[in-house]
Amino acid sequence: MSAFQVGGMTCGGCAQAVKNAIGRAAPGSHVEVDLERARVAVTPDLDAATLAKAVEAAGFEYLGPAAD
Repeated sequence: MSAFQVGGMTCGGCAQAVKNAIGRAAPGSHVEVDLERARVAVTPDLDAATLAKAVEAAGFEYLGPAAD
């Protein structure tokens, strides 16, 4: 599982946009978004560059690996 922080998500629509963007970049992946913690988890593991590119293409900021 890859877990990382995303900046700029403020609503359910934002969370869905991030999920969709990652789904397009990695079809078949499972994406969980914790809007309150601005945290996204993706299974299976994906490299940071792929995740960052997908998140940023959706208009959000990839902030790096989650601290927990």
